[in-house]
Amino acid sequence: MFSKETYTERRARLSEAMGSGLLLFLGNGIASMNYPDNNYPFRQDSTFLYLFGLDCEGLAAVIDVDAQRTIIFGDELTIDDIIWTGKQPTLAEQALEVGVTETRPLADLAKYVGEAQAKHQPIHFVPPYRGHTIMWMRELLGTAAQPSLQLIYTLADMRNHKSDEELVEIEEAINITVDMHELAMRMVRPRMTEKQIAAAINEVALREGSYLSFPTIATSHGETLHNHGYIHELHDGDLLLLDAGAENDMHYAGDCTTTMPVGADYTQRQKEVYHILYNTYTRATEMIRPGITYRECHVAAWASIADGLKGLGLMKGDPMEAAEAGAVAMFMPHGLGHMMGLDVHDMENYGEVHVGYPRGAEKDPRFGFRSLRLGRELEPGFVFTVEPGIYFIPDLIDQWRAAGKFKEFICYDRLEAYKDFGGMRNEEDWLITADGAQRIGRRKPGSIEEIIGMKS
Repeated sequence: MFSKETYTERRARLSEAMGSGLLLFLGNGIASMNYPDNNYPFRQDSTFLYLFGLDCEGLAAVIDVDAQRTIIFGDELTIDDIIWTGKQPTLAEQALEVGVTETRPLADLAKYVGEAQAKHQPIHFVPPYRGHTIMWMRELLGTAAQPSLQLIYTLADMRNHKSDEELVEIEEAINITVDMHELAMRMVRPRMTEKQIAAAINEVALREGSYLSFPTIATSHGETLHNHGYIHELHDGDLLLLDAGAENDMHYAGDCTTTMPVGADYTQRQKEVYHILYNTYTRATEMIRPGITYRECHVAAWASIADGLKGLGLMKGDPMEAAEAGAVAMFMPHGLGHMMGLDVHDMENYGEVHVGYPRGAEKDPRFGFRSLRLGRELEPGFVFTVEPGIYFIPDLIDQWRAAGKFKEFICYDRLEAYKDFGGMRNEEDWLITADGAQRIGRRKPGSIEEIIGMKS
């Protein structure tokens, strides 16, 4: 964990910004897979980690702004617990490490919250996302209680701007992530399976003392955006799309994507499309800076893809008009990137529009645009992904063609020959600085020449 001064300062900033009220934070508990004693790996709630730093289950906390009190609620281990887990520091000892001097049994939480309700003290909380936590919150506050937009916006503003010590942790996670991708580039070859690739790169994360920041995507069918099946054998001429990231021991995330040939080289057709993709990625990274909106970057990336596909005879018309109309969502139906930090999609439980858009803004509901998680003006301290993709999704092609959508931009007859192509994506993680942007961590091989060079 960070120093206790870090957590104390974060809580003080939060209290000052909120002004009054009771701020309620429920930590995560153990979740069972198939019977009570066989559990999923524990992962603490990221808001709780950010403010209190304690990475263990069964905790809750309040910041009572009016009374100027911070209390961590939890139960001490019993001898039955110690037999299985070993002796651990007491809750009071752990709390002192993060600058909290008052602890209480977990059973006292309901009474404390009830007293605040009786005094008509505003109670602020962020949206719970696990079933157990949702029910717990309802038991404490009643079913009518709603998450606090004031708390959501305040925490989002704090967490969106990464501190120097956070950047050290993110860089570590990204460097492990790059190791994972480089291993896959070196080892992939015909007759291997997707499972073998996934197992090998997951081992890298575990060996470095971290875990995965999200379930690994390792697929020869990149046209399916979240493909976790690992069911295919790899063949010469296939592409392997690897979207994988590590989470370091402080729970900060890395997230990269590489699209690599299974055989010794890309086919000519794959090179043509990858050239468009990598040019788009480069153009997007050259655009990002303080003051530009990420929606502008997204639309420019779409226009770059449209321009390149026009050269292949797959699109027509003005590329920027095709982008603004949403026609390029046929080939890239997701957004250009997302915030990243303690969560790989940082604070997505708060609501994408509250984190990635200006206050009060609404997302564009059109297909493709609505998947843009980050659309706001970029500011120094923002950490986010840049991940353009080009996909040929047969069902989407058939649906749009039957509906006659965007016939002025899409050359459907030529597109038929690409239905077996699959998909490709390139992704790295970037930081907005005072006067521009910089890649975080080691550079991942990204060009055709660099990726092929890893195989030799």
